Amino acid sequence: MAWMWKKKSLIATSLIVVVSLFVVVVNFSQMPDFGQTFSNHWMFSKQSYKAFKPHLGYVSIPKQEPLKLNCELCSIVSSSGQMLGQAAGAQIDRSPCIWRMNNAPTRGFENDVGRRTTLRVVSHTSVPLLLQKPQHFFGQGNDTLYVVWGPLRNMRKDGKGIVYNMLRQASENYPHARIYATTEDRMNYCDMVFKKETGKDSGLSCPVSTETSQQKRLNDDDREAEQKCVIIMGSDTATLCGPDISCSSQGIQSGSYLSTGWFTLILAMDMCKEIHIYGMINDTYCRTEGYRQVPYHYYEAGSRDECAEYHLHENAPYGGHRFITEKSVFAKWAKTHSIKFFNPPWQLS
Repeated sequence: MAWMWKKKSLIATSLIVVVSLFVVVVNFSQMPDFGQTFSNHWMFSKQSYKAFKPHLGYVSIPKQEPLKLNCELCSIVSSSGQMLGQAAGAQIDRSPCIWRMNNAPTRGFENDVGRRTTLRVVSHTSVPLLLQKPQHFFGQGNDTLYVVWGPLRNMRKDGKGIVYNMLRQASENYPHARIYATTEDRMNYCDMVFKKETGKDSGLSCPVSTETSQQKRLNDDDREAEQKCVIIMGSDTATLCGPDISCSSQGIQSGSYLSTGWFTLILAMDMCKEIHIYGMINDTYCRTEGYRQVPYHYYEAGSRDECAEYHLHENAPYGGHRFITEKSVFAKWAKTHSIKFFNPPWQLS
C-alpha cells in the first residue's frame, strides 16, 4: 500500500510540474519585446496584434498597472492644419477608438476633427498645458485615457521627476483620471526602432547650456508650450524641451528628437488591428508643386506654414524634429500593415 501511495504522489507531483511549465510558456509567449534586441523578424508583423493583450510599456499612475486598451480600428487625428475644411468629423466619430495628441482641442473644430476622444498621447512638455485646464482634461466627465511619454529625468518616480510629480498630483486630485506613463524600457525601445529604420540614433539629450543660431531660432519662434520652457515647482527647476521632443540623459548624436507622432504610431501598431490617420502629410508632400499651405496646428490660426516648419526642423543642425524622415518610415510600415491615410491620402509606391 505504501508503494502505491508513493506512486500516486509521484504522478500528482509530475502533473503539477507539467501544468506549471505550460502556464509559464504561455505567459512568456505573450510578453512584448521592448526592443532590447532585433531579429530578422521585424517586430511590426501583422501577427503582432493580440486583442486584450496588456501593454507592459505603459503603466498607470500611481498604481503601476499595465495599459489594457485594445482597438479593432484606431483613428489617429493629426494636429495639422490639414484637418481644416475637410469635414471629416462625422467619419472620425464613427471609429471605435479615436486618438489625439497633446492638448489638441475638439471644441470649435468638431466638424473637421470630431467630438470624441478615446486616448491622448501626450509629450512631457505638454503636461503643463493640460494642467491649465485640469477639470476639462481630467475631470470625472472625461473618460479619455492619457499616455504620457518623456525622458527619465522628468518621469522618474523617486520624487525628482518633475513631470511625473505633476501627473501623480493630478491623479490624486482627479482619482477617476486614467493616466499612464511610458516606461524607460519602452522609451529606449522607441529610440531603437528609429535607429533600426534610419541607421541613426535619435539624439535624445535636450540642449540646455549651448545653442546654435538655428537652435535659438527654433526655440525663440516657438510659443507657449512649443517653446523650450523652464517650469519651477517649489524648489525644483526642470528645463524641458519642446512639446514633441524626446529627451534623455544621452548625448545628441543625430541632432534630432523624436516626435509625439512617432510614439503615437508605435503604440498604435501594438494596440490597433487597423489604423486610420487623418491630416498627416507624407515625406514628399512639401516638394509637390501647388501643395496646400496650412498652419502647423489647426487650432493656431495664422501660425507658421506647416511645410516651412517641417523644412526648418528637418534641416536644423540639432534640436529639431525629423518630421520628414519619420514620415518616410511611416510610409514603409503602411506597405505591410493595415494603415490608411486620409486628408490628404497617401500614394504608396
